[in-house]
This record gives sequence, C-alpha cells and structure tokens, in this order.
Amino acid sequence: MDHKKLVQAGYNAIVAEYLASRPETSEDVLLLQELVTRLPAGAKVLDAGCGAGVPVARIMSQLFDVTGVDFAQAQIEMARQLVPDAKFICHDIVDLDLPDGFFDAVCSYYAIIHIPRQEHPQLLQNFYRLLKPGGLALLCLGANDIEHDIDDNYHGSPMYWSHFDADTNLRLIGEAGFEIILSKTVTDSTYPTSKHLFVLAGKKSCGSGS
Repeated sequence: MDHKKLVQAGYNAIVAEYLASRPETSEDVLLLQELVTRLPAGAKVLDAGCGAGVPVARIMSQLFDVTGVDFAQAQIEMARQLVPDAKFICHDIVDLDLPDGFFDAVCSYYAIIHIPRQEHPQLLQNFYRLLKPGGLALLCLGANDIEHDIDDNYHGSPMYWSHFDADTNLRLIGEAGFEIILSKTVTDSTYPTSKHLFVLAGKKSCGSGS
C-alpha cells in the first residue's frame, strides 16, 4: 500500500469536513502565539502541510509573508480562496527544494504525523536547511509510538498515521541541529483521546546542523 497516496486522496476528499472540524481558539492554535511573538513583522513563514489554510496560514498571513505547501490539490485550491494574502504550492513537504536559509520560520500542524516515520529525520533536516540562522520551527509531532495506523473512516475517508513517541521526536529534532525552546503535549481538539507533541525549536545563529 502506498500510504502517501492514501493520505493525499483522503485529504482531497474531505476538504469541507476537515475544515469544519478545526477550531481557531483551541490550545494547539493558541500555541501559534509562541511563534508570532518571536518573529519580526513581515517575516517569511513556511506553513508545511497547510491544508485549506485555516486557521494557521490565515492567522500568520495577517502579520507575515506566508507560503503554504500541501500535496492535496483540493486543499490548496481551497486555501487560495480562503487566504488570498498567502502563497500556496502543491508539493510533498518532505522533499521541498526551496533555497537554503529562505524562511524565518517553519510551522507544521498535523502533517508530519501522516508521513511514514522513517522519513521524519530527512524532513526535520530539510526544515533546518530552509531556515535562516536564528530561524524558528513550531512543529506538531506524535506523542506516542505508532509505526503504522489506518482509520477507514476519518471524516468519511481512509487515513494513515505514522510517528515516534515524544522522547524520540525530541531527540530527532536535536539531531537535525535544532535547539529546543519549549515542548508541550496537547490534546487534539477534535479527538480528545489523541495527544500530540508540539515543539518550538530554533536554528543556531551560527554554524550548521546537518
């Protein structure tokens, strides 16, 4: 089974359902302020796995120059309608070939957890590469160990998850070169039995990490 195609097809099919499920005042969204308050006005921000752009890209685009990336074309089309002040690209976030040091910040909500976990180290290293020295990353990762999990009825479509536990994720972030500023386990606002690890990390102002 091609797990990425399953995720892509799922998110193409559930644009309206998923959009309706994401509140803008939940604990996870409020954590965006930890990033917002640390960035200068007009900062270049990558929203990796942006979906339909709401709420993350919409909130960030009020202050920053936002580029959203998602490989579900239907989500990108909706994002372009809902968040006209941001730029959106349809692409897999794992192998983004944007220039080194292009962004002041990378933000990723509920996207990494859908990527086969053997690709997570590469993804984190690429995020590090894309950031300017001193840049920041706010990432949503798994809080428990799940190699493969498939739900046949996620908002009406099949969906796939894969992630490491919290301690492993913190280690991988450090190995990618980041310095961890804060980490917090947050209950999913739409699935109260599910928890995720949110990490704010920084790229060192000098030297290189990977």
